[in-house]
Amino acid sequence: MRTQDMNNDGASPASGVGPEIGTPSRAWRVRADAWEFLGYAMKQLASAAPPLGNQSGLKSQVRRALGLLGSIEKFWALPGTETMGRLRGCIDAEAYGEALKLVEAVKQVRCRTRPGPEQPRQGQEHHAHAEIAAQETSVVSDERPRFEVLVVDDITERDAETLKKDMLEQRRPADAFSYEVNVVPSFEDALVAVLINPDIQACVLRPGLGIRAEGPLGSDLKTFLGRHVDDGLEGLRPIDRILRLAESIAELRPELDIYLVAGVGIEGLAGSLTRPFARIFRREDRLDLHLSLLAGVTERFDTPFFTALQEYSQRPASVFHALPISRGGSVGSSPWTKDMVDFYGLNLLLAETSATSGGLDSLLDPHGSIKEAQTLAARAFGAEKTFFVTNGTSTANKIVHQSVVAPGDVVLVDRNCHKSHHYALMLSGAQVAYLDAYPLHQHSFYGAVPLASIKKMLLDYRRAGRLDDVKMITLTNCTFDGIVYDPERVMEECLAIKPDLVFLWDEAWFAFAGFHPVYRRRTAMAAARKLEARFRDPDFVLRHAEQTQALKDPETGEFADDEVWLRTRLIPDPARARLRVYATQSTHKTLTSLRQGSMVHVFDQDFEHLNEEAFREAYMTHTSTSPNYQILASLDIGRRQVELEGFALVQKQADLAVSIAQAVARNPLLKKYFRVLGSRELIPAEYRETDCSMPLSQGLSVLDEAWRRDEFVVDPSRLTLDIGLTGVDGDTFKHDHLMDKYGIQVNKTSRNSVLFMTNIGTSRSAVAYLVEVLVKLAESFDAEQRTLGPRGRRARDARVRALSSAPPALPDFSRFARRFRNDDLTSDGNLRAAYFETYKPGATEYVGPDELARKVTAGTEVVSAGFVTPYPPGFPILVPGQVITANTLAFMAALDTREVHGYDADLGYRVFSDRPSPATDAEQEARLVTRPV
Repeated sequence: MRTQDMNNDGASPASGVGPEIGTPSRAWRVRADAWEFLGYAMKQLASAAPPLGNQSGLKSQVRRALGLLGSIEKFWALPGTETMGRLRGCIDAEAYGEALKLVEAVKQVRCRTRPGPEQPRQGQEHHAHAEIAAQETSVVSDERPRFEVLVVDDITERDAETLKKDMLEQRRPADAFSYEVNVVPSFEDALVAVLINPDIQACVLRPGLGIRAEGPLGSDLKTFLGRHVDDGLEGLRPIDRILRLAESIAELRPELDIYLVAGVGIEGLAGSLTRPFARIFRREDRLDLHLSLLAGVTERFDTPFFTALQEYSQRPASVFHALPISRGGSVGSSPWTKDMVDFYGLNLLLAETSATSGGLDSLLDPHGSIKEAQTLAARAFGAEKTFFVTNGTSTANKIVHQSVVAPGDVVLVDRNCHKSHHYALMLSGAQVAYLDAYPLHQHSFYGAVPLASIKKMLLDYRRAGRLDDVKMITLTNCTFDGIVYDPERVMEECLAIKPDLVFLWDEAWFAFAGFHPVYRRRTAMAAARKLEARFRDPDFVLRHAEQTQALKDPETGEFADDEVWLRTRLIPDPARARLRVYATQSTHKTLTSLRQGSMVHVFDQDFEHLNEEAFREAYMTHTSTSPNYQILASLDIGRRQVELEGFALVQKQADLAVSIAQAVARNPLLKKYFRVLGSRELIPAEYRETDCSMPLSQGLSVLDEAWRRDEFVVDPSRLTLDIGLTGVDGDTFKHDHLMDKYGIQVNKTSRNSVLFMTNIGTSRSAVAYLVEVLVKLAESFDAEQRTLGPRGRRARDARVRALSSAPPALPDFSRFARRFRNDDLTSDGNLRAAYFETYKPGATEYVGPDELARKVTAGTEVVSAGFVTPYPPGFPILVPGQVITANTLAFMAALDTREVHGYDADLGYRVFSDRPSPATDAEQEARLVTRPV
């Protein structure tokens, strides 16, 4: 912003603030801490509490805090430049009491749960300062939700204040929301603002914008922006520069509404620029712009089904149908169930109904509020279609598998995916070809499936002449332990081998990822959308044609050796490749939703003519006719929340996890017993081009680089804590030390690790409590060692060695027994045939682990008759029809999980009997019919 009209706000070096500080990339915490520190410092200085010698040091820290805020607050509308100038003036004049009042007023404005400024009167010029003044005088502000509007234009400060005044004068007390306006001058400043200020919900671009940032940027932000701001901007026409900025903003934060305000000729612009802009205005269209700003936020705020359910619950009704509990009928006046009403509240009972009319809708055949809610969810998550599921992602997975896979179709699937996939494949009759993830033997869990392994299996089927049998691939992204694939690359290279391959990405733990600019690119829906655009690019068509010459003999049309295909970054034929992508998400796991609330997101170019009917039938098969309306309403609310504040919440979630990791790494006592595993420990070097173990701890740009380049990355919000040096196994640590002693809940453990996950509900105080508990535990381990005698120390050392040394190797999938396989050239097996063979009398028996180990060691082929699934993590170690190996038995013997589905501790393993099972009547009849004469 041009400074010729800037007032003297005390920001010059002579004021004592010192040289400007570069804007940090993770401003939310720096900003909060700086204001908290200023409040503390002003109290100290106002009361003259510090001795004179300490006042100098405190004042120096105050100048540092002001410098930090100076690099940040220019990207927020509140508290505004005038308030910041007043604060600097008070501090320079040593009027610390007045400065304290200002700081406290600013903190109250910032920290309100639902901030909303005092509604300005007509002609009120300094709206931001009026808000601060209202807080100083204890004036009660309205409680409407408030957001910020970013205007990008290189104008003088006086013109910027006039622009803000003109825009804010359009606001009315009847508006559903209130907003504040901030003006930044350039392309770079606009990108910085949307990156660090999550309160921004709309951007207004004007033709006068510059290119470079007005003030210094931190090195992290500068590097990150370098990937979005190229040197060619100077040579672009102003309107093309604006278009490039709109596209960059949409890439970083696609949920924002972007408007263009042009001086002249908007009729001509409208036809060519409508895609990135919600609407184009003339400068004089202030009221229309104001109404559009409110309408854009209203559209995201709208919750069709939740609103319909609220309205239904408030209408009088008499129930002559199912559900006695509806409207509290069976419990409201009962002396025996009063505690239920007291605990859950009347609203829940008023909203319990089996009705699908009266403003409500049918989940199985939606035409009203549920359909509208699902359409809004599809927009939010970048899908073409979205379907709500009230039975969890286990059901969502079964729906997708049944809709796509017919009996005999080959499905490539990560053996370590959730058990629901295995059951779904069994029900659908698929020929299952299991893929093995790379193992992390030292920590007793698996990573993810390398792309080379996927390509090799597809090429094996091509070489065997069975590629047409392959229908779908199922992968988990991200894994339970936070290993994240690159879906864009996986799908691109797989489609080069099998152009009609269907992809199911189980994103049960990754629903939040679509609301952060770095995470988003590794989601299934974002990758599908990007590939769709890439396939339309003429340059991509040329690249494919060039590569084809290297991969095929131009005369014979024969493929080059598989090794050449494996070494090559494959490019699919855009004329043949079809994007058929499904993602299932446990919304309740990582976003706001009641338990079992899930979604299926669809980006399938052939959905309408190949899968719509089958999907509807599968949905009918697995969806209850009595869906829980409260779960559906919570999905609607969860979607609203992430569209309006998902960016802020996910950013905080990841940053808080980093703070835990840093606390463990920096505390000498914690380092003695604990270690947070990073990329170097969780991802083998051959799958990483970058080498930073915890990229986000080094900055957003370092995270961004790793997520652009590496085959696999680690979700920063998942922390695998190595506890081997404590001498306590993971299961005992989880139950006895964390939950029973301190009420800290975790889910997954291995024999020597515990997985901690931050989420959008994690608070800074919760993080501090966790670190405090880890310190207490470390102190207790220290105290215990001091009391041990020689025998006790030897026993403890043995436990540590057992947990820290190499355990039994993780078992890969062995193979299906020959009778369940199609041939010896490919690996798929008939899971359903194996499963239902167990229904025959005498087909199975139980064998204890010791006897089973003796049989396997002797060379006897023993075949599992069921699923054996440790929980967590929830994937089968054995499936029906799988040959049991010594490696599998050794791993099971070392497993520390208390809950193992499919294994009977008293009887052992259920296996197929060596004795032939008696034939059923139907089989005997079939033999007579087919017996040769």
